[in-house]
Amino acid sequence: MSFSIKQSALTTCTDVSIHKRSPSTICRYSFSPALNLRNNPRRTNLSVSKPLHISSVESIGKEKRPVIQCKAYEADKSQPIEADGKVKSEAANRVKIGVYFATWWALNVVFNIYNKKVLNAYPYPWLTSTLSLACGSLMMLFSWATRIAEAPKTDFEFWKTLFPVAVAHTIGHVAATVSMSKVAVSFTHIIKSGEPAFSVLVSRFLLGETFPLAVYLSLIPIIGGCALSAVTELNFNMTGFMGAMISNLAFVLRNIFSKKGMKGKSVSGMNYYACLSLLSLVILTPFAIAVEGPQMWAAGWETALSQVGPQFVWWVAAQSIFYHLYNQVSYMSLDEISPLTFSVGNTMKRISVIVSSIIIFHTPVQPVNALGAAIAILGTFLYSQAKA
Repeated sequence: MSFSIKQSALTTCTDVSIHKRSPSTICRYSFSPALNLRNNPRRTNLSVSKPLHISSVESIGKEKRPVIQCKAYEADKSQPIEADGKVKSEAANRVKIGVYFATWWALNVVFNIYNKKVLNAYPYPWLTSTLSLACGSLMMLFSWATRIAEAPKTDFEFWKTLFPVAVAHTIGHVAATVSMSKVAVSFTHIIKSGEPAFSVLVSRFLLGETFPLAVYLSLIPIIGGCALSAVTELNFNMTGFMGAMISNLAFVLRNIFSKKGMKGKSVSGMNYYACLSLLSLVILTPFAIAVEGPQMWAAGWETALSQVGPQFVWWVAAQSIFYHLYNQVSYMSLDEISPLTFSVGNTMKRISVIVSSIIIFHTPVQPVNALGAAIAILGTFLYSQAKA
């Protein structure tokens, strides 16, 4: 596409040309030649190869001269060039979100697999949880020191506000690890899909919040599906079940504390989770030493190495690294998408973890148990839609 504007020989000549190089490149072109329409009798000649539509006439500057602003529309297009540019931008954003989700799900699946392998050979969930937080904290401290990532600017008030969030995060993390040390990964995640029910109940009775009827109705399949899966689980363990339930409650409280206390804070996304990991590590370490202790860890480590071999060290390193990475990506994606989209993505993540763990660990599943899991996950999806 090309066009030119030429004035007569009595005036200064202005020549503007714009070329469209390929059909796939869509841009918006505009020019604003100043033309004195009232007092200038000289004629302006305009030639174009495709129609050019004048969109507005404005007066700018001290002299209040009329300015004609022209925007290009292609003859074979029903929309201006700008609209096509927005479409391309939206498509690129959808691709970016898709990459975030795919990475988040993949890292979460890998973490759960290695975490379960470690816990099967080395049943010390308190130490395993501590190593996960320690690894992530060291990774972020290294990133800040080498300026790979910009260090957050924090003060005492920030850490004071973050403390209850970190306490809830620590409890939820340890409880989920304890659960997976006692029951199948798939069962833990089926029970954890009931987290929305805890969210509604806590918000309703502790915070006094009310919800639409559709939200309350969506809790029926969530609670019913989790209950059906629990009673039909072949390897049911009360400690594992209660660990998953406590994890649900703790993470709901973490979200509430985070939402109310961290509003308006400048730290978010990747750095927010890094600070959360550091503080949780400080909280968890003394409790892990008190509950399990170095003597138990050392004896269990020797046993695991003798049974599994040197690859056990890789399992421990992998579960620690991937735990931090998947959480980091989830917090980064939360900065890019709406809470509703994040909630739907979290539901799909649980499906991927449940299915992959059943396949890899050959977990026996009864049809009724699978039905309960499907009902619970469906209820979680309906809940996210009702909350929109």
